[in-house]
Amino acid sequence: MEWLISLATAGIIIVVSIAVYGVVKSVITRLIEKRMAAGNAPQPRVDTLRTLVTSLIGYVIFFIALVAVLEKFDVDTTGIIAGAGILGLAIGFGAQGLVSDVVTGFFVLLENQVNVGEYVTINNFSGVVEETGLRVIKVRGFNGDLHFIPNREIGSLTNHSRGNMQALVDFTIAYKENVDQAIRVLQEGCDRIGDKMSEIIEGPNVLGVQSVGSSDVVIRVLAKTKNGEQWKVERELRKELKKALDEAGINLP
Repeated sequence: MEWLISLATAGIIIVVSIAVYGVVKSVITRLIEKRMAAGNAPQPRVDTLRTLVTSLIGYVIFFIALVAVLEKFDVDTTGIIAGAGILGLAIGFGAQGLVSDVVTGFFVLLENQVNVGEYVTINNFSGVVEETGLRVIKVRGFNGDLHFIPNREIGSLTNHSRGNMQALVDFTIAYKENVDQAIRVLQEGCDRIGDKMSEIIEGPNVLGVQSVGSSDVVIRVLAKTKNGEQWKVERELRKELKKALDEAGINLP
């Protein structure tokens, strides 16, 4: 009779464990998808994070259920629990770097710090993200180099692809030139460029004299641009404003 009661209890434990896992999995999935959707995270990243979290939770729930079922059949589970603890300790000591990579990578994914295709700077390595994972982030530099950066080594991460950017250009004119005239010519050129370039959100505007040297004067121009278009705008500003200065007879040093 006791054997039947233990068997029935074990069945109830298994059913409850499956139900708890299903509920927790559903809640975790909704939370992750909601959090990642807010940051426009790509679907592969959402799938990776969801699979990782639900798997870890499943292992914990079913391990507890296994121990509870064995105890109902008078099996001494002390050795199992101790063995699991020793195994976890051994893994922790033997794979500290890997564990650190995974933990850091998990939070990078969870917090949506970076997505594939974004321009970032990580530990002084700048480039476009080609792949994000639980162990490494792959960043393609502008010279073609592919940087493999372990997640545990991420000391600083700057994401340049979130929000609008700025195009900043300095023009150096000869010391003897009329500064007011140069600023007027540059601003007129900026107005023309702003009218024809859809990449520019605000400006360009001449901020004024940035610095004065012994033989030159530096005038700064600034524009707010769409993300990733700042370099194109800077090149166009240099080209067109150089023409405007030449046409006005304003010499560069």
